[in-house]
Amino acid sequence: MRHVLFTASLLMLAACQGQSGGETRDQIRAVGSSTVYPFSQEAVRLFQLANPGMKAPIIESTGTGAGISLFCRGVGAQNPDIANASRRMKKSEFEQCQANGVNEIIEVQIGLDGLAVAESIDGPKLQLTTKQIYEALAANPYGKGPNTAKTWQDIDPSLPAIAISVFGPPSTSGTRDSLAELILTPGCESDPAMKELKENDEAKHKQLCTQVREDGIYVDAGENDNLIVQKLVANPDAVGIFGFSFLDANRNAVRDIPVNGVGATYETVSSGEYPGARPIYVYVKKAHITAIPGLKGYMEAFSNNWAPDGALARRGMVASPEGVRTANADAIANLSVLNGDELR
Repeated sequence: MRHVLFTASLLMLAACQGQSGGETRDQIRAVGSSTVYPFSQEAVRLFQLANPGMKAPIIESTGTGAGISLFCRGVGAQNPDIANASRRMKKSEFEQCQANGVNEIIEVQIGLDGLAVAESIDGPKLQLTTKQIYEALAANPYGKGPNTAKTWQDIDPSLPAIAISVFGPPSTSGTRDSLAELILTPGCESDPAMKELKENDEAKHKQLCTQVREDGIYVDAGENDNLIVQKLVANPDAVGIFGFSFLDANRNAVRDIPVNGVGATYETVSSGEYPGARPIYVYVKKAHITAIPGLKGYMEAFSNNWAPDGALARRGMVASPEGVRTANADAIANLSVLNGDELR
């Protein structure tokens, strides 16, 4: 009987989209953030332990932006059920979802992560500020002309005279969005004129504060954060920008660079003291919950294991505060949908 009900639900889901050609699917599919990927894979393991015999969910690491774009293409078996995101869904993305018939989206903050700024354990022991990082990476710092800085000492006489070389995430990555929001923009706004510009010309402010230079100083290292760790080992003077969980899992090879005097640790990310602390999310189509076998159970694999002493924390995820965990567990239990009004 259960199989019959699932089959009927799948057929109904396929019928929701006329172009689906009657496709059905009995396996959960998630796309999105490389930062969230290891936690999603751990949830797969936990899901299978709780649901023996069910097919393992398929998790694809596409980057946050690309993943949400795939997620928002429509409802139906040919579209992903879940988008993993290392930053919150944007208002424009939510509206694109709505335009394509993805009208009911469940937002779940599964935990916290940090935007780690790191170097090799054989590196120069840099300590940086958001201002210094902005001035090193911005294409046109403060709108005063193209960035010509070649060494860290060009940025600040107190820094070493070694070449600026930064490996970081691509433009499709939520980690890149977090770099712009949490590091580059505060560094840019250390100049009062940039704060004033935000009030008068938001588009120009965004361009000057978040556009990264393209002269080879900043190297797009793709969606594989482990690759950045490898590049730091091979290039001890280089700096890497990637998810905190990858830093924490590789402290034998790399170390955090304190930002504004605060190191990246579980405690500083959890408290929000570390400038790069950020929430991480999964987005789920409510229309797929009853149609895709085990989808709600897979979401419960997160909520049942995201406490500070849970399996996800042991995998490297930083637990959200208790009140946040409770509210998001309720969102899963009640299938509460995102309103969208509070998105930016």
